[in-house]
Amino acid sequence: MKTRRCSIKLKDSKKLFLDISKRLNFNFEGLFSFKSKVEIVEIESVKLYLVEGKPLFFKISQLVMPTLLFDKFYSTLPRIVVDMGAVPFVCKGANIMVPGIVRVEAEFEKDKLVVIVDEKYDKALAIGESLYASNEIRNMKQGIVITNLHFVSDKIWTASKALIQK
Repeated sequence: MKTRRCSIKLKDSKKLFLDISKRLNFNFEGLFSFKSKVEIVEIESVKLYLVEGKPLFFKISQLVMPTLLFDKFYSTLPRIVVDMGAVPFVCKGANIMVPGIVRVEAEFEKDKLVVIVDEKYDKALAIGESLYASNEIRNMKQGIVITNLHFVSDKIWTASKALIQK
């Protein structure tokens, strides 16, 4: 597996943190110093951002998103709890459908990031983007309501776990 790794300049990492903070409406300054060491690691077609050695972000298209390993971020997201029957499908990249949802925790609008967790172990399975507001999802009987953006076992997850094990 071909890997490329390089550090990014302090001014670039500060800009990265500010851009992500603004887009995701989350204060990353509270978690990291702008002087934190930030590296970019490219493994095949995956681009990961390591903050102090931890793979916390990935780049998809032109957007930088948090990984499932960034629990301090995803723990602040609204939660979609799915039944155990939905788990294997979510972990293979399936979008979230109403029949698999046990409950919607918190209020959110359309196009917001949410974390998908299982009902038994409360483990984060995926990060998705809502296609509807929370109140609409609660009233729906069928259909896809969350687009799965990043999930356990995808190439981002696999590359992140490989970096941690080194």
